[in-house]
Amino acid sequence: MGIAASTGGPAALATIFASLPADFPLPILVVQHVARGFVAGLAEWLNGETALRVRVADHGDQMQPGTVVLAPDDYHLQVTSAGVLELCHEPPYHGLRPSANVLFRSLAYAYGPHALGIILTGMGDDGAEGLKALKLAGGATIGQDEASCVVYGMPREAAALGAVQRAMAPAEIGQALARLAPICEGQEVETAYE
Repeated sequence: MGIAASTGGPAALATIFASLPADFPLPILVVQHVARGFVAGLAEWLNGETALRVRVADHGDQMQPGTVVLAPDDYHLQVTSAGVLELCHEPPYHGLRPSANVLFRSLAYAYGPHALGIILTGMGDDGAEGLKALKLAGGATIGQDEASCVVYGMPREAAALGAVQRAMAPAEIGQALARLAPICEGQEVETAYE
């Protein structure tokens, strides 16, 4: 599962993660745009808000259930079909590194219909193209609804591309994930999501 967020994202992430149990069966990869030097502090803060384990990604790590992994400063976060995290220092994508487009595309390529992408509040359009690629690969997609966004930029751009299957507030997303997880292990996410 991948999540993209920017302005207003930390609070939205905390709300979503608060609904999930420590034994949540899926790994969660996050690109949250924050000022340089603040990712470790965000991970520490989120650890205090959820039963999940939250940490900053390291190159070569294996994805683990019940673990939230944040993209580090100045690196794109990708995942292989073997569940191995890759950090790459390729050029910024549309001026951003890390870029949610890179994460979502890697999930689409590696996991296709077994992947879920969520795009939350934030300025700009990062994640919109990647979420569309994930949807086209058969994955399930969620966008934060306009009413609950601090800035309805990224979700609006994703919706305009036809990349968002459902729009929800963060509390609803958390509740949906808590219901979805027990039935989606090993299934196509879209099947479990319906």
